[in-house]
Amino acid sequence: MIDEFTYRIPPEEVPGMRVPGVLFSDRALLDGVSGDPSLMQLANVATLPGIQRHALAMPDIHFGYGFPVGGVAAFDLNDGVVSPGGIGYDINCGVRLLRTGLTVAEVRPRLAELIDRLYREVPSGVGSKGGRALKGAEIDAVLTGGAAWAVNEGMGWPSDLAVQEEGGRLSGALPGQVSDSAKHRGAKQLGTLGSGNHFLEVQAVDAVFDAPFAAALGLAPGGVVVMLHTGSRGLGHQVATDYIHRMDERLAREGVALVDRQLSCAPIASDDGQRYLGAMAAGANFAWANRQMITHGVRRAFAATFARSAEDLGLEVVYDIAHNIAKVETHATDTGPKEVLVHRKGATRAFPAGREEVPPAYRPFGQPVLIPGDMGTASYVLGGLPTSMDRSFGSSCHGAGRRLSRHAAVRAFRYDDVTRDLAHKGIVVRAASREGVTEEAPGAYKDVEEVVRVAEGAGLTRRVARLVPLGVVKG
Repeated sequence: MIDEFTYRIPPEEVPGMRVPGVLFSDRALLDGVSGDPSLMQLANVATLPGIQRHALAMPDIHFGYGFPVGGVAAFDLNDGVVSPGGIGYDINCGVRLLRTGLTVAEVRPRLAELIDRLYREVPSGVGSKGGRALKGAEIDAVLTGGAAWAVNEGMGWPSDLAVQEEGGRLSGALPGQVSDSAKHRGAKQLGTLGSGNHFLEVQAVDAVFDAPFAAALGLAPGGVVVMLHTGSRGLGHQVATDYIHRMDERLAREGVALVDRQLSCAPIASDDGQRYLGAMAAGANFAWANRQMITHGVRRAFAATFARSAEDLGLEVVYDIAHNIAKVETHATDTGPKEVLVHRKGATRAFPAGREEVPPAYRPFGQPVLIPGDMGTASYVLGGLPTSMDRSFGSSCHGAGRRLSRHAAVRAFRYDDVTRDLAHKGIVVRAASREGVTEEAPGAYKDVEEVVRVAEGAGLTRRVARLVPLGVVKG
């Protein structure tokens, strides 16, 4: 234990560790991962070639594929590796927040109608289709253009792009390195929510902790916002599957044995490494285009419900952030500042004020960090802190983090009980399946208040505003 919010796994703890493991947590959250393999996964990440300084885990850590969810690691560009398990199957799964000019008093009488329209406008559920069907070279344009492609197609406003991480488009995309099977899976899924923990949530601004920053974001108590959480759908999943298989074959040919085969990787500078990064960037751009098209659907639903244009309703993007991605960034290392490849899996960038990567409107305050809770508790808007750059490669948590697996949640909770409890709180729920509700029951997640407290105490982020759910569309 380094301090109240920081725990260290020394390199001698697990054979082959090249750097320490560092976990941002506290005693209450640690009890929640007791017996969970995620801490061993963190130690295993520290064995990978070229890793810099430390392997990190955010306070929402839980078991994942390869890296723990909530894992962050940076690798030397010359000697390090890229690992699809350190980015995740749902490439650029991320969160977008939209503000409105409406108040809770205006929305509450039409809330059920609004949630029904959102459910119809944005297809959801396992394998959901019904979005924009892409034909021929059109999908390559999406994989290159990201959110800008959707805006140029009339499904968004130019102002949307200025408040998205990377402007809603990651450079270096190589659509030619995305398999035909991946493109086929994504061809009918653009503009769809998907399943699992993906959601659309109409929320109220419940409290403001940093009034100047909140004002810059257009957030005020009693105001209504919309949070959406989804990623690259089947396309991103197939990209990960394809390249994990390819890297497994490479390691077998070279006779390389990893401490965990799920950490399958390739040298960043290798052909396989560069092909994967190009395909990953293409998958990330598909996700940004997907969230942009969902935004278009949200605007249509609000306009139809309130008989006013989306512009008149003030449905503007506050920010859009990725939490399953790898990017080249400059950070402090043991040998001084240098460019490294930062893997963030179930973790978000949390850059401080003054960074050019932060949109100009927010640059005096820092980067917004969007933290969804679950459909029965609060979500948060946080702001990046200067101390995050040294402590966590400018990273923070991405949500509350699971306490129970989906299978365990289905065994522990009943659909009728969950929906009744939400109804007692005045929360309207529409879901593609009963399992979609029980898997994501509030009790399946850690306490988001505790996760946010640790992130703040560890010097990663600070609280800006708290948001509470009014109505939810679940995948």
